[in-house]
Amino acid sequence: GGAPVRVAGQVRIVGGAWRRRLLPVASGPGVPAGLRPTPDRVRETLFNWLGQDLGGWHCVDLCAGTGALGLEAASRGAASVLLLEQHAALVRQLRDLKALLNADTVQVRQGDALAVLRELARRPASIDLLLLDPPFDADWYAPALEAARPVVRDGGYLYLEAGREWTDEELAGLGWQRWRYLKAGQVHAHLLQPA
Repeated sequence: GGAPVRVAGQVRIVGGAWRRRLLPVASGPGVPAGLRPTPDRVRETLFNWLGQDLGGWHCVDLCAGTGALGLEAASRGAASVLLLEQHAALVRQLRDLKALLNADTVQVRQGDALAVLRELARRPASIDLLLLDPPFDADWYAPALEAARPVVRDGGYLYLEAGREWTDEELAGLGWQRWRYLKAGQVHAHLLQPA
């Protein structure tokens, strides 16, 4: 139940099976004010870096929000995508999108990013792509980067979206090396690999 969620805009899937599909972006009660979908151009660049075909990849989108990043991975053939989101209104919308797209490889879960990282870290590292795009004012970037290190397999990737650039030294201290970097407006996009 709860108040209806208004649509505040749309995000466009850039490539893959659902290419050019427009997805609604929620606003209204229960939707965090800082909801900030990754801009199309940044997503397009990220998936150019990763390669267009993610066939067989296992992906986790830790702060799924609108689902734009995780659904982009699923559109490009990822074997499994976990969309994790803590806000109930967004979780409902993600479940609706999963149904709308018939996205069998996508799992939607409500929960806390750090708690889920610690849970994943108890298993052998199997994640090919971990997407970390929290609110820019989040104070848990460093703990998340540290907790993510045992989750991503060697040769896998962590995408970090932040309101500032993270230095090579900071990242190295948390177990990561920078592979690609892009600044677009307020967005600092980093593609990292395990150091």
